[in-house]
Amino acid sequence: MKSSPEASISVRGAAPGDAEAVAGIYNHYVADTIVTFEEEPVPASEIARRMEEIRLAGLPWLVAERAGAVEGYAYARLWRPRRGYRFSAEVAVYVATDQAGRGIGSSLYAELLAGLEKRDVHAAMGGIALPNDPSVALHEKFGFRKVAHLEQVGFKFDRWIDVGYWQRIFQAAGPARR
Repeated sequence: MKSSPEASISVRGAAPGDAEAVAGIYNHYVADTIVTFEEEPVPASEIARRMEEIRLAGLPWLVAERAGAVEGYAYARLWRPRRGYRFSAEVAVYVATDQAGRGIGSSLYAELLAGLEKRDVHAAMGGIALPNDPSVALHEKFGFRKVAHLEQVGFKFDRWIDVGYWQRIFQAAGPARR
């Protein structure tokens, strides 16, 4: 577990017992934002299943906590299921709505990306429903660059939503390092 200078935030690997808090954070984004295209609240049991799926894939799911309360989380999942994509991952970060702008997303991404590089991930992608200036800024802060813009591919709240993809290449990771 690493502590952040941001007011005693600690980042650690998620545990099954975190699923309820993670669901609480995520379901705000489901109900009130275009950040995710899920439209129904996700129960903690489904979050726990997703966490286990990512653990079994050998990828990280992290939580940030302060004073014992989970205030954000980040994870990486396989980019696509085909073997040729095994060195690529999709990343995501979510922060409790009342904690936005306090460095939690940065603390999570710093740990997540360092962990991916150690796992020989070569390319990390972040999909962002647009507009979302804070998410774009976070990704670009960590060396991601915009590589795609898909128009009107999502539909939520009775409107079409664009999605952009940002990508980061880890130069030292992947099969060439082996």
